[in-house]
Amino acid sequence: MPSNVHYARAADLPATLPLFPLPGALLLPRGQIPLNIFEPRYLAMVDAALAGPRLIGMIQPDPAHSPDIGLPALYPVGCAGRITQIAETGDGRYLIQLTGIARFRIVAEPATTTLFRQAQVDFTPFETDLEPRRGEELVDRAALVAALRAFSVANRVEIDWENVNAAPNEALVNALSMMAPFGVPEKQALLEAADLKARAEMLVALTEIEIARENGDGSTRMQ
Repeated sequence: MPSNVHYARAADLPATLPLFPLPGALLLPRGQIPLNIFEPRYLAMVDAALAGPRLIGMIQPDPAHSPDIGLPALYPVGCAGRITQIAETGDGRYLIQLTGIARFRIVAEPATTTLFRQAQVDFTPFETDLEPRRGEELVDRAALVAALRAFSVANRVEIDWENVNAAPNEALVNALSMMAPFGVPEKQALLEAADLKARAEMLVALTEIEIARENGDGSTRMQ
C-alpha cells in the first residue's frame, strides 16, 4: 500500500512515537500489517496518530527483562508504521493497516498522561531503511526459495509460487520474515538484522532449525 508521504532522511521522521507493544508481531520497512484495534488505550493511540503524522511504533515486549510490577519491558528496537488504511466497524473498533517505514531505537520513555505508551526514538541508525530495495542483489534467493519449499512440504502449506517468483528480493525476505511462525526472540532477531542479506540468511537458518525440530532427528531436509 503506497503512502502519500515520502521520508528521505531520518530527520523527516518524528522524535516521539506512540508505541504499540505486541508480542510476535513483526513489521519491517515497506511491509504491511493489518491490525484490529479495540482496546480503549489503542483506540486513543490511533486517534492521536491520525491527528499527527499517522505513525505508530510497533514493538515487542521483552519478557526476559520485564519487572513483576509495572509496565512490561520492551525490546529497544521497533519499526514505525504509517496508517495507510483505516475503517470504522460500527461497534467501536478500528481496522487499520500499517505500512512499515523504518526501524527505530528507543532513547527514553518519559512519563505520560496518555492512555498509551510513548517514547523518544532515534531513527538515525536505520536511515538506510528509507531506501527501497537496498542490498537486495546480495540476497541468496535460491537458498531462500529452497528453505520456503522445504518448509511448505514439511508443514503441508500451500504456496503461491507464481507470486513468490514475481516478488522482488526485499519484498520476499520481509514478507516471509513477518509471516514466519517463529517466537518473540526470533522475530526480534529478524527485525534487528543488520541488512537485507543478513535477514535472509537468518531466515534460512531459522527455517532449517524449525524443520529439523519437526523431523525430530536433528537433521534438515532442504532438497
